[in-house]
Amino acid sequence: MKHLFNGLTMVAILWATATVSVAQDRGDIFPFPVTTFQLENGLQVVGVEYDSPGVVAFYTVVRAGSRNEVEPGFSGYAHFFEHMMFRGTERYPTDAYNAVIKRIGADSNAFTTSDWTAYYIVASSDELETIVDLESDRFQNLRYSEEAFRTEAGAILGEYNLNFSNPVSLLQETLNHLAYTSHPYKHTTIGLLDDIKDMPNHYDYSIQFYDRYYRPENSVIVVVGDFDQSALERLSEQYYSDWERGDFVPRIPQEPKQFEERTTTVGWSNPTLPFLMIGYHVPAFSDAAIDMPALDVFSQLLFSETSPLFRQLYLEEQVVDVIQGGALDSRDAPLFSIIARVT
Repeated sequence: MKHLFNGLTMVAILWATATVSVAQDRGDIFPFPVTTFQLENGLQVVGVEYDSPGVVAFYTVVRAGSRNEVEPGFSGYAHFFEHMMFRGTERYPTDAYNAVIKRIGADSNAFTTSDWTAYYIVASSDELETIVDLESDRFQNLRYSEEAFRTEAGAILGEYNLNFSNPVSLLQETLNHLAYTSHPYKHTTIGLLDDIKDMPNHYDYSIQFYDRYYRPENSVIVVVGDFDQSALERLSEQYYSDWERGDFVPRIPQEPKQFEERTTTVGWSNPTLPFLMIGYHVPAFSDAAIDMPALDVFSQLLFSETSPLFRQLYLEEQVVDVIQGGALDSRDAPLFSIIARVT
């Protein structure tokens, strides 16, 4: 059920945040009833009716990902706030927040992408007001000390070191760095190692990042499952109407066209089978063009376990034990990445 909620929510997010409204005229594309409304402060709320008796998923999506980390030396802050948003407020300090989550039997977590960060709670429909109270409070009133900031920055460094004990993480970081010269997709979501090591020294910048991006006009709430629409509208107005708008607009550098191949070799200190990773620049997501859906089909035709290429290389010739490929729907032009591990 959790994975299904995640899938429905991701589709709803793309539907809600698309800059072109062409797809809205084709109601049969998304088979679940969708309602949207917007508060005066710019907060957009999306409701998706889904047959999940007694269960509701509440997502808060902030348009802040590694794409927004444009200043040199300050990568990794979008992912950093995925952690810090659980540090609590004056009304609900960390332990109090966790106690409420436990009491209502909820699943609460978050994740960061290149373009946005999502926070979610899945719980009983009867607890919708409790959820709205918790989430509205931390998105408007997050508080953390410099000591807590330094502690969490240290945890980010530990996460980086754990991730990069796998050569695939280093390959992905190297591919992004090679493929982009100007755009912040040049670094991965977790950030660059030197920036993470320096992060404990930039408490003030972290406050600035939160103040810039954690604003109502930069956020979307997506509610999926068993809920009353009128109650959702009433609670949204009650708990979020005082959330003040911001005025920061990031200047995202445009990536120039690439006209020749770029290659490099990455060493690894421990024994491992060789990897090959290739990236191709492909179009950004748009609900007015079929490029990304076509590439999704293309990736399945080439790399699914039933594809001729997979059967030949993996099953018959057994020259690879991993082969995958695809591109993520992205706000700006992403990479269609292919990875293979050669036996």
